[in-house]
Amino acid sequence: MKERKKLSLATWIFISLALGIVVGICFMGNAAIVDTYIKPLGTIFLNLVKFIVVPVVLFSIISGVISMKDIKKVGSIGIKTVIFYLCTTACAIMVGLFFANLFKGSFTVLETSNLAYEVKGTTSLSDTIIGIFPSNIAAPFVSANMLQIIVIALFFGFGIILAGEKGKPAAALVESLNDVSMKIMAFIIKLSPIGVFALIAPVVATNGPQILGSLAKVLLVAYLCYIIHVVVVYSSTVKAIGGLSPMKFFKGMMPSMMFAFSSASSVGTLPLNLECCQKLGAKKDIASFVLPLGATINMDGTAIYQGVCAVFIATCFGISLTPSQMLTIVLTGTLASIGTAGVPGAGMIMLSMVLQSVGLPIEGIALVAGVDRIFDMGRTVVNITGDAACSIVVSNLETKKEEKMDTAPAAV
Repeated sequence: MKERKKLSLATWIFISLALGIVVGICFMGNAAIVDTYIKPLGTIFLNLVKFIVVPVVLFSIISGVISMKDIKKVGSIGIKTVIFYLCTTACAIMVGLFFANLFKGSFTVLETSNLAYEVKGTTSLSDTIIGIFPSNIAAPFVSANMLQIIVIALFFGFGIILAGEKGKPAAALVESLNDVSMKIMAFIIKLSPIGVFALIAPVVATNGPQILGSLAKVLLVAYLCYIIHVVVVYSSTVKAIGGLSPMKFFKGMMPSMMFAFSSASSVGTLPLNLECCQKLGAKKDIASFVLPLGATINMDGTAIYQGVCAVFIATCFGISLTPSQMLTIVLTGTLASIGTAGVPGAGMIMLSMVLQSVGLPIEGIALVAGVDRIFDMGRTVVNITGDAACSIVVSNLETKKEEKMDTAPAAV
């Protein structure tokens, strides 16, 4: 009975958001009190988030790369799967950025000295690409350069695989450190209600409740992007490459999509998703590989969320993102999707990483953290639908490949 009475983390965050708004409104005439006694708690929470981002990204991506050693066994299946996931994730972020920029005029710009932010110097596109590759192994960790950390993680992951037997101790160490980092992150995520309360109260106290109206707008923009990405990107790939009618695909996927929306859990939806994909014609062995891999590296819904929230937060702070910054968001979100899937609270951790990669203030997370559950329901639907689309596409490509090999004339 006691277990049943426990409130979920999402519920606590909603409650904290509401309390923060109430407290902020109550102290609108005296924001200094909130800044002095409440805001420091939010700062401590942000510091903890910043502290755990680097180890989580590093070890989870290395661990993910190590687990991909099975891709060699399945050959072309693994390559096609990874390419599909990375391409659709990049498309998802671009969709999010496009529509967020289209509607950013309706977002509220914060007018406060406490949250004032100075835009850092921008770099050219070529410098951005060159800057992805580190020249010093320690510098990226000190400066929290996420793109470079991701590249380091990828190289170390590949190195461990290529080392074979000699790389197994390193793999075991990485797995252990990854588990430890996840436990620390889980503890920090449990502090989210306190952090959200302490971060949103000063914002409302200083700016008034008008900032809250933008939350509804940013949610609408995110869901618009969810729908467009699912209908346009997945329909076209399923039809053109998967050889399946989009209407048949969505009709067959409806049970899985509804479960994903209500549960907000990609992993929990996996068994039902596998069943739906097989009924739609996906090969069992391919779907059994593609869908779990998708739960690890496919984060299209979360990618859209990052793009929309990055523009929303930048607008709230009076910042206009440059093309090179938007490219960095695309690259960071696409590569980081490999290491953050399936982790409770990953959306917020991933968003903080994306914000840091383009020099935006991660204090802005407080503006969207309170409605993260609503974001999560939609992005989970997008994620599992993308997994299913990939299983259909890869199954059809492999079927055509087998048919071509069977009809090919035998060598003399």
